[in-house]
Amino acid sequence: MSRLYKRPACVASALLVPLFTLWSPTWLSFTGVAPCWSIFWLLPWALVDGPMSGVLAGMSLGLILDGISIGGPSQIPALVILGWWWGRLGKSGAPVERSLNIGLLAWLGTIFLGLTIALQTFFIAQYDSSSVFSIWIWQNLLIEAFLTGLFAPFIASWGLLQWRQQRF
Repeated sequence: MSRLYKRPACVASALLVPLFTLWSPTWLSFTGVAPCWSIFWLLPWALVDGPMSGVLAGMSLGLILDGISIGGPSQIPALVILGWWWGRLGKSGAPVERSLNIGLLAWLGTIFLGLTIALQTFFIAQYDSSSVFSIWIWQNLLIEAFLTGLFAPFIASWGLLQWRQQRF
C-alpha cells in the first residue's frame, strides 16, 4: 500500500462525500438526481493506493453513507468490490491517465452500484418485482450514471492528480 492513509488531509477528504451527498448541489443535478459522490472519491483513492486500501476505503465510506440513510439497501458490498477492482487496475497495469478512461470507470462503477442497490431492494421487499422493475429506479440509475460519468473526468481526475503527488 502507498502512504495515502497516513496523510490526515487525504483521509479527512472522505468526510466531504457525506457532506456533498446531503448537500446535493442543485446545479450539479438533473431532475433532482445528483451524481454519485462516493464514486468520485473512491475511484482515485483506489487507483493510487491499491486494492487493499481500496477495499478498506470502500468499506469505511459505505459505513458512513449507510449511517446517513438508516435502513434499506447497503452501499458497502458494491463499494468494497469497486475499491478492490479499481485498486487492481491501478497497481497491475499502465496508470489510468486519460480523462475519458476515468469517466468510463466512474460510469461503470455507478451502474454496478445502482444494480446492487436495486437487487438488494428486490430482496428486502421480499421478491416484490414491482419495486425493482419500476421505471423510476432505472431512470434514476441512468441519470446518476450519466452525471457521474460526465463529471468524473473533472472531479476524479483532480483527485487522482492530487493524491499521486502526495503519495510519495
